[in-house]
Amino acid sequence: MTIQRIALISPAMADANNGNWQTASRWSRMLTSRYRVRLLPEWTDGDEDLLIALHARRSAASVEAWARLRHRNPMVVVLTGTDLYGDIASDPAALRSVELADRLIVLNEAGIADLPARFRQKAVVVLQSCTQRKALPKSDKLLRAVMVGHLRAVKDPRTYFTAARHLAAQPSIRLDHIGRSLEPELGQEAEALSLEFLGYRWLGELDHEDVRRRIQRAHVLVHPSLMEGGAHVVIEAIRSGTPVIASRIPGNVGLLGADYAGYFEPGDAKGLARLLLQCRVDAAILSKLRAQCAVRSPLFDPARERQTLLQLVADLSDNFRNTDDASRQTP
Repeated sequence: MTIQRIALISPAMADANNGNWQTASRWSRMLTSRYRVRLLPEWTDGDEDLLIALHARRSAASVEAWARLRHRNPMVVVLTGTDLYGDIASDPAALRSVELADRLIVLNEAGIADLPARFRQKAVVVLQSCTQRKALPKSDKLLRAVMVGHLRAVKDPRTYFTAARHLAAQPSIRLDHIGRSLEPELGQEAEALSLEFLGYRWLGELDHEDVRRRIQRAHVLVHPSLMEGGAHVVIEAIRSGTPVIASRIPGNVGLLGADYAGYFEPGDAKGLARLLLQCRVDAAILSKLRAQCAVRSPLFDPARERQTLLQLVADLSDNFRNTDDASRQTP
């Protein structure tokens, strides 16, 4: 078969404004240059040649429907974070999606090793991308950190909150926080902290361009998440010349590299506060982190991501064409 039409499934659509939607929207634009792409929250029926479904658990119904109705056509499941690092081990529907997929996509370099061994041979790494932005000069009178992520437990905003309290006696360290409250209790805590500590500002949800500008202007991006497949905001910081301070979890290490100097242990608010203070008092640390991020930056170029995606689809087209030819020649 020759792949011409693709169904791209994202359970989160534009109104969610989250990482999965950003991935699906960007991939739709990249694939449209060669294929007809239908971007949907769920697949129930259609004449597409290929299914690409984001998130093994949330797209499980689409995966099952495709396997039933289009079983001779290839299917790709994209492991975007909580499915790779949680659901596969505990949720039968997520595991079933992984079993049915012809190919699996992981979004960081460490992701394949985190799969059960029997699935690794059908997995590929697709590193996400964004445009390069010029690094901006930063004030030496203060250190401005920014965290970008909707307020929910898996993003671990409480570690950021607690680090802010540890730094309350450091007026030259400012912590901004961007994201919508998805769990009301966390929103209430962020609002209270904004009143309690002038160095912390909860800015709520902002449009994407404003977020990128604020990342560009910050001295550091803080990413304390407990579970990630490959956080796009980390990539945006790297591509903006803004170094990252991140929790040492596989999804972050798979983007920043095992030898990166800007990690703290997940949930370690004191360790995060200590790193931020070190960055404030020692410019050499910031310079080192910036240099390490600059080395990684070419990995997240849009042309590289687009080529990896297009090559994956072309390989599937060739493999399934050969399979079809062989089946037709069988007596």
